[in-house]
Amino acid sequence: MTTVVVVRKNGQVALAADTLVTFGDTRLKHRFEDNSKIFALDTPAGTTYVGMAGTVAHFPVLRKSLAAMAPEQRLFGSKDEIFDTFSRLHPVLKDTFFLQTKEDDNDPYESSQFSVLLANPAGIFGLYSYREVFEFKEFWGIGSGRSFALGAMHAAYGRAKTAREIAQAGVDAGCEFDRNSEGPVNLFTLKLKADK
Repeated sequence: MTTVVVVRKNGQVALAADTLVTFGDTRLKHRFEDNSKIFALDTPAGTTYVGMAGTVAHFPVLRKSLAAMAPEQRLFGSKDEIFDTFSRLHPVLKDTFFLQTKEDDNDPYESSQFSVLLANPAGIFGLYSYREVFEFKEFWGIGSGRSFALGAMHAAYGRAKTAREIAQAGVDAGCEFDRNSEGPVNLFTLKLKADK
């Protein structure tokens, strides 16, 4: 698993993640492979950073499938735009990349099987397996280290001046206490277009 966090504060957004990959009991550290869990896309909303948690197979599939979309179709400026973009992407994931869409017999919808955090000049967002989208006001985390990260970011949010500081504290806590998270940390920041 992983620790991925997204933060918004004082006109800045940040997305950060650890760099450890695990395969069952095997740990593939950054020393042996460039394990970035974040990638950037050019979108009408501006540069959008995308961070993921879940199976390693999701990383190249999501990166390649989003990059293959026309830039004007990669809309990430609001909850509705993100929902529409990933709804258009879902059939591609199934037909081109053979995504298994079933998680449980009682699934209300086909699952996309991943958790994603996004940061761009429009804000910070989370996307989950049934394409449910959240726009966060302060911070959030995903992955196996999220509980540690959420606690650290909650403690830091009132005293820290920047989104970067809070995101660093979150992933550092995940790396310290979650056995499936380890540095170095990848961290990216952007300015918000307008602080809502």
